[in-house]
Amino acid sequence: MDTLSVETSVLPPRRVRQGECVVDAALDLIGGKWKGVIVFHLLEGPLRFSAVKRHLPGVTQRMLTKQLRELEAAGLVHRTVYAQVPPRVEYRLTEAGHKLSPVIGALRAWGEAHLRMRDEA
Repeated sequence: MDTLSVETSVLPPRRVRQGECVVDAALDLIGGKWKGVIVFHLLEGPLRFSAVKRHLPGVTQRMLTKQLRELEAAGLVHRTVYAQVPPRVEYRLTEAGHKLSPVIGALRAWGEAHLRMRDEA
């Protein structure tokens, strides 16, 4: 099976400007309703577009495509297109994307604790 690997240029590291909030810069990459959840599911391994969509009830195809493209442009997700009919596209985390694992794990743990506290109140 032939594959076409679509390489996305990884954004070069940039210097933090005086007064710039590094948390804000990080959230620009993974913030929003869907990006963190996409990264969470891709931590389990590569997924096809339809599989990612199944994990995100309520996301439109257009929004999911936009979010995946932004993650790809940020160098966090790699997209592989397989040359077959019908075309198959697979998404996986890059090395930089995998470095988000402890962050996503901490968010998951905090979310679970928060929901328990909320339910107990």
